[in-house]
Amino acid sequence: MAQQANSRKQQELQLQYSNYKNTLQTIAQKIGDIEQETEEHKLVIETLEPLPQDRKCFRLINGVLVERTVKDVLPALKTNSDGLKQVLDELLKQYKSKQEEMDAWKVVHFSFGRSPPGIRASLTHSAEKE
Repeated sequence: MAQQANSRKQQELQLQYSNYKNTLQTIAQKIGDIEQETEEHKLVIETLEPLPQDRKCFRLINGVLVERTVKDVLPALKTNSDGLKQVLDELLKQYKSKQEEMDAWKVVHFSFGRSPPGIRASLTHSAEKE
């Protein structure tokens, strides 16, 4: 009976650990996507800034290519870029917070280096990846 309860607790801990890792991985993926999009905005802004304001350019809006001028497009790009930077900052805060939460959880459940064997293997395996 005690072994069954211990096994159930170990499964619950493994599930909690997996949830933390999956959440961190999802946030990291979103951070990567936003960073890439921010870099693309930066390149387009750097390309358009030296051009004459009345020069025509094209912008993809909801899958439709529309003709505009540099004067019309540049402010929208800068606004979008600033918004992406704010989202990126927020995601980085979320990641750090979740990482700290997971580290605190590890300390509470695996103090003195005595984690259950199944969890210990997962922790060791994930530490090797990082």
